[in-house]
Amino acid sequence: MPLPTEDQEWPPPHMRAETRLYRQHGAWYSGDPDRLAEVYGNGAVTPGLGLDLKGWDRPLQFAGGAVGRVARWFWGSPIPAGQSRSTKLHVPLAADIAAKSADLLFSEPPTLRGSGKKTQKRLDKILNEGSVYAGLLEAGELDSAYGGVYLRVGWDTEMADHPVVDSVPADSAVPEFHSGRLAAVTFWRVVGEDQKVVWRHLERHERGRVYHGLYQGDDARLGHPVPLQDHPATSGFAEMVDADGGFDSGYQKGLLVYYVPNMRPHRTLRGTALGRSDYAGVEPLMDALDETWTSWMRDLRLGKARIIVPEVYLQNTGRGKGSYWDPDREIYSGLGMLPPANGGGNMITVSQFDIRVQEHQQTAKSLVAQILRGAGYSVQSFGEAGEGVEATATEIHSRERQSLTTRGRKIGYWTPALAWLGDCLLHVDHYIYKSKVTAERPQIEWPDGVFLETEAVARTVELLNRAQAASIDTRIRMIHPDWDDEQVSAEMKRLRDEMGLNVKDPDLFSDQIIPDVADDLDG
Repeated sequence: MPLPTEDQEWPPPHMRAETRLYRQHGAWYSGDPDRLAEVYGNGAVTPGLGLDLKGWDRPLQFAGGAVGRVARWFWGSPIPAGQSRSTKLHVPLAADIAAKSADLLFSEPPTLRGSGKKTQKRLDKILNEGSVYAGLLEAGELDSAYGGVYLRVGWDTEMADHPVVDSVPADSAVPEFHSGRLAAVTFWRVVGEDQKVVWRHLERHERGRVYHGLYQGDDARLGHPVPLQDHPATSGFAEMVDADGGFDSGYQKGLLVYYVPNMRPHRTLRGTALGRSDYAGVEPLMDALDETWTSWMRDLRLGKARIIVPEVYLQNTGRGKGSYWDPDREIYSGLGMLPPANGGGNMITVSQFDIRVQEHQQTAKSLVAQILRGAGYSVQSFGEAGEGVEATATEIHSRERQSLTTRGRKIGYWTPALAWLGDCLLHVDHYIYKSKVTAERPQIEWPDGVFLETEAVARTVELLNRAQAASIDTRIRMIHPDWDDEQVSAEMKRLRDEMGLNVKDPDLFSDQIIPDVADDLDG
């Protein structure tokens, strides 16, 4: 049986290094201060003895102690004594990086083109009704944050009449690679916790087969297998599996899963087939950015004007009810007290500290630029510069060259993944839903990475028309890149009818669009 049959540590011991990185990058991606404090404050991430990532030693560390080493991280330092709550703030730049990575790839989705009309129509139906394009945006974010994502094809005959696709983050899988390619993978999830008992569902994918198992263990160990019927989350699989605990996937060419690495090589785990996260190497900078932002907000709190007055200036509200200072009171009764030592008569002191806005702003701006550069993106892609300035396509390419280069590298990993996805969807569609279309690997067409404004596109089309350098078909596709052949043909016919051109042969008209050249056609 391919699934574990004995109790063992879970996740498996050989995944400890990967699990540690997934926890760290998952905390940054979530943007949850509690998770960041947990990851960096409980010894999960320890830079190592003698390694100071920030360049200074904090006075609160203990000599040679683990707490001192972790405390060098801003998120690893404890709440100061005498402070009731944490005042640390988090800048969600990590989440912005993941979202921008997905937008650069899939905000205008690629086109999957089959060779036949029936195949293309069925594939479009699966992609559109199954919300596959929206799911690719989700997959792009997970890929950027965790360094890799798994595309998984499945089906639910009661909910849909076509296969479905979902994205599984890398921290929920135990992969097996052969020659750099995914040969098998085991997904796992916690489906229930009862006191100290943890229920886990394991789903293993092999070539042509899928296995399901339910285990009863604790926080650190998998435990022993139990029948799938013992938990509602897995009872539905009990009727699907055979005596071996699995069933045929309907895709004998490989797995129902494809691993998409974010970027290779992995700088920390050298030699692995796993991809690296966009956050790899910039974690200390993101930590410093949060420290800078927290310091800035601390200056704002301390910079509030405060009035310090003698106790005799306070208004008594009654026995046991305390006293308060009334800043609007104009007349006080005579108070018997000594004058200030400097000879003045004013006993009221106004305290207001300077707010170092420029220093904090410049520091934060520099850190953001370094973080984005380390992640492989241009600052302009995040709206930090050049907003509101009209630019040509060449200028946009120049400003966002680094982001577009990163996008191009990621396209190299996503293109074979999408080709597999189209092929796998059609195979499963034929096996489960008895579709009559021929399964094949579609051609993947990616849109341009620079998206021009409608006005700029219109000017370009006009210039091409005047120079007679592009056909009407090409010009329509420039304005409407998301249209298919039928929509383009219909638009060509409408243009001909609106201009009143009675052209019997539509091919003659296919090279003209402006009425002032219609005379040439009539001649």
